Amino acid sequence: MRRPVTVVLAAVLLASSLTTMSAASGLSPADFVDPLIGSAGDGNTYPGATAPFGMLAWSPTSTRGDQTSTGAANGYQYDTTRIRGLSLTHVNGAGCNPGAAGDVPILPFAGDVTSSPTADTTDAIYASNFSHADEAATPGRYKLGLANGVTTDVAATERTAIGALQYPAGKPANLLFRTSNSLNGSEDAETHLDPANRKVTGSVLTGAFCGRRANGGVNNRKSYYRLYFTAQFDQPFAGTGTWKDATLQPGGLDQTGGEGYATGSDRAGRGSGGYVTFAPGSKVTMRIAISYVSLDGAERNLRAEQPIKSTVDSVAAGTKRAWNTELNRVAVGGGTANQQVTFYTALYHGLQQPNLVSDVDGQYLGMDQKPHRVARGQDAQYSNFSGWDQYRAQVQLLALLEPRVAGNFAQSLYNYAQQNDGVWDRWVHVNGATHVMTGDPTAATLATFYAMGVRNFDYRGAFDSLYKQATVPRPEGLQDGGCPGQCVGQRPNLAQYLTSHYAPNDVCHCWGGAAETLEDAVADYAIGHFAELLGRTREAAELHARGAYWRNVFNPATGYMQARNVDGSWVTPFDPASDRGFAQGSAAAYTWMVPQDVSGLADAMGGKATAVTRLDGFFHDANGNWLLKGGGPLKYDPTNEPDIHAPWLYNELGRPWKTQETVRQLVNSVYTTGPAGLPGNDDLGTMSAWYVFAALGIYPRTPGSGELLLSSPLFPSAVIRPAAGAPIRITTSGSGKYVADVRRGGRPQRDWKLDASFLRTGGALDFSLSETPTTWGS
Repeated sequence: MRRPVTVVLAAVLLASSLTTMSAASGLSPADFVDPLIGSAGDGNTYPGATAPFGMLAWSPTSTRGDQTSTGAANGYQYDTTRIRGLSLTHVNGAGCNPGAAGDVPILPFAGDVTSSPTADTTDAIYASNFSHADEAATPGRYKLGLANGVTTDVAATERTAIGALQYPAGKPANLLFRTSNSLNGSEDAETHLDPANRKVTGSVLTGAFCGRRANGGVNNRKSYYRLYFTAQFDQPFAGTGTWKDATLQPGGLDQTGGEGYATGSDRAGRGSGGYVTFAPGSKVTMRIAISYVSLDGAERNLRAEQPIKSTVDSVAAGTKRAWNTELNRVAVGGGTANQQVTFYTALYHGLQQPNLVSDVDGQYLGMDQKPHRVARGQDAQYSNFSGWDQYRAQVQLLALLEPRVAGNFAQSLYNYAQQNDGVWDRWVHVNGATHVMTGDPTAATLATFYAMGVRNFDYRGAFDSLYKQATVPRPEGLQDGGCPGQCVGQRPNLAQYLTSHYAPNDVCHCWGGAAETLEDAVADYAIGHFAELLGRTREAAELHARGAYWRNVFNPATGYMQARNVDGSWVTPFDPASDRGFAQGSAAAYTWMVPQDVSGLADAMGGKATAVTRLDGFFHDANGNWLLKGGGPLKYDPTNEPDIHAPWLYNELGRPWKTQETVRQLVNSVYTTGPAGLPGNDDLGTMSAWYVFAALGIYPRTPGSGELLLSSPLFPSAVIRPAAGAPIRITTSGSGKYVADVRRGGRPQRDWKLDASFLRTGGALDFSLSETPTTWGS
């Protein structure tokens, strides 16, 4: 059923220059997207059907023989070719296994149901193998042929999906709703079978994102949302049945029961669901919708987004058009087929989130567990905010291309904070405050949105709330619940931080005092600039001063960032390869995490020349060879966020040609086609957004700013067409990866950065490239 996308394109295009690709071949940007990129090698993407910013994502939940676990984070791993169902919700690239969501796996089963599927704890019976040769994934559509003989073809809208199921002749035709079997388990579930109306409805009460993490996960083994679903069929039911735990009830119509949030033997054999039977050989069309508010909400969503005569083809065509609208916001020309596939897939992954959580009537479930309706001026409520990851690149891509969605997202986060006693959680899943990671990424995110021109949110109210969180200590900031990975305090031990001007590692109640200090310094600088743009001069001065607190964890004696104790002493013994005092990274990696004050960091290191030498060693081995992945804790790590901006630092250090060659090396060697094409967790589009910016030759300078850093574009031409705002046209002449000259609107651009006005005015950037390094921008 499926041939690799790159092979198909190469056959059509002979991997030649694609300058006139779309017009000549009739291919659209969506035709260059391979959703399987990132599904291996810990990219943790999923290949199933979803719409841009969609609530629903119908994709497989795989199994390796443990019903309480899965093959990988978020349900799908390319090397695991056995599934126990196709689930209705997924998250793109979250790192902790099993991740989040994966709600209501639905399994087409060609066999008799003779025992409870929950009792099949090793997925030996009620699961099916498949081959990638029988798999086809495109934006908005997913096809899979199962080894049990059933073929599936599904397409998605924002809140609904439609599936065509072809059962083999001569075998029983069953469809299993494993309602309680979300990736992390569930507190409760209910399933209702309605033969008279050819309908299955139900819900699952779940949550527990990262609930199995060793570092703090127990803090999050709780429910925070209930997902409702309604499924309607075009064929009559020949039979029904339900199950709970080990008990099967043939002919049953209603069942309830959750699984809990444990794993292995502590959860195995628990849970509930139901099944419906069709005539052997049936071709069944299922139309399904979801809601986080109510069953009535799911019904309304289905009526609004799927006319009764919808087909898989018609829904897939509509969603492909929606994806092309988004992907056409950046039209690149030239390059090879593989480069086009890599680029448009990265753009696709970058624009999968945030995700809708409100119904078509504007209702959504708040962080206070109560139903709310979006207020006038807000189009929809969005969620799934991987703040610690996204604030570095993905939110900038969103603000650039879809500023209205960015504003709706900003308002959504503010709504949640108001419903959460004023607390802005750093990792929001659906309506749940999960507390994952460190720092105050929402402050950096909203400041970035405003600096980049986003205005369709209550920015003054949001600023006041963020400023209060940054300046007024709260009692949970002294708790260790969830630490180190999910500390409940969003500004942990803030009173001590304001006294010490750093987060003391021994009393910080956080995930690493040095990391917390660096993260908070970035956030404070960002909202300080937010304050400045709003004319709040007192707050701006205060917060800008706090943006320099990074200096208090830079140890001149070692030349690295280093955690300190409350008495001012440095945490010892010190090893730059250690993560002591840091979160998911070493001192060597975090030392470069000062995007707001690169010149100041260089001065602390002994000057720009010294900093350049050290940065060279960060990207190379002792012999000067590139070492951009797998070099260990002393080297650059493209798989995680703390140092992903490091290649761009050469600009401010007076060596812009080194940024150009380093970024190009990463673009050409770390990002590729194929399932292992991403360097690591996509982290809700962050790694993909990094690639999109890098391929365009621009990159956000620092959170809270609208400035862009420059490098050498990968493609001969690109046109950025924001949903609102002026277009940006980028062209290159000459060959090579080094910049010889840049013209902005025909005038010389001698600086290595563009001021924030460029995002408002747009215009042309014309690059002249060279095969050898030049002094441009230095």
